[in-house]
Amino acid sequence: MVQATPLLLVLFLALGAHGLAVKKCSLTGRWINDLGSNMTIGAVNANGGFAGSYHTAVTATTNEIKVSPLQGSMQKSPNQKGQPTFGFTVNWSFSDSITVFTGQCFVDEYGKEILKTMWLLRSRVENIKNDWKATRVGINVFTRLQSLE
Repeated sequence: MVQATPLLLVLFLALGAHGLAVKKCSLTGRWINDLGSNMTIGAVNANGGFAGSYHTAVTATTNEIKVSPLQGSMQKSPNQKGQPTFGFTVNWSFSDSITVFTGQCFVDEYGKEILKTMWLLRSRVENIKNDWKATRVGINVFTRLQSLE
């Protein structure tokens, strides 16, 4: 039995190493959320900054929905381990509102990339007495849109 121990140890380490490899989640690309909104995130620079566009599928205004710019930042810590935290702001092109998102990029057990986010939407109000109704909060889950190429 003593002779089998080194073989079992090598086998265990070889099989276990497969489970230790974590696929890295990349923010760059095209995403769709649970409400049907689409966003595109460009390349993340060396400092973690990125830009992109957001096309919402939902709005509280009667204005025509337009693609809006987004600006964000991803945590670039050496301890990141491939599933980064991030935040971005969408400056709505068709309303007097702005939304900030914060979240984390995950890779699930099937290798699928998912962005779990929470957001605050601030709408303009006429005066400070109406401030109580100016901020909304919510969550969205984004999945990667596969290109048709």
